[in-house]
Amino acid sequence: MECEPVEIGICPVLIVIDFLEIEAIRKTPVGKLPYGLQKRVELGRALAAEPDLLLLDEPMAGMNHEEKEDMCRFILDVNDEFGTTIVLIEHDMSVVMDISDRVVVLDYGRKIAEGSPDEVRANQDVIDAYLGVSHD
Repeated sequence: MECEPVEIGICPVLIVIDFLEIEAIRKTPVGKLPYGLQKRVELGRALAAEPDLLLLDEPMAGMNHEEKEDMCRFILDVNDEFGTTIVLIEHDMSVVMDISDRVVVLDYGRKIAEGSPDEVRANQDVIDAYLGVSHD
């Protein structure tokens, strides 16, 4: 593997591999990996580009509880480790509320709330929209 070192002797891709704890699988074809590891490799591909802003669209979709916990830990650490801002689109509200600093809620494409997880959780429009109140 050839790449430009960001620090003396350290390749950015190798830093991402180490961060995501995927060294043991780095030579395995992605299609042969369990689903949760495939998603972790996808995150690694995105991080290898060294983005300032990373948009994650449903990164937990189809994952079991343990895989979601692992992915949440990595997403939380991305900003600390790489200085990358994360925009997360996710329908699992427990994940959103647990890992977000700021939440924006859309209902049929219209913004109905924005704020901290606690503020959004207490917002009546959010309660109405996501607890099935009629949209007459």
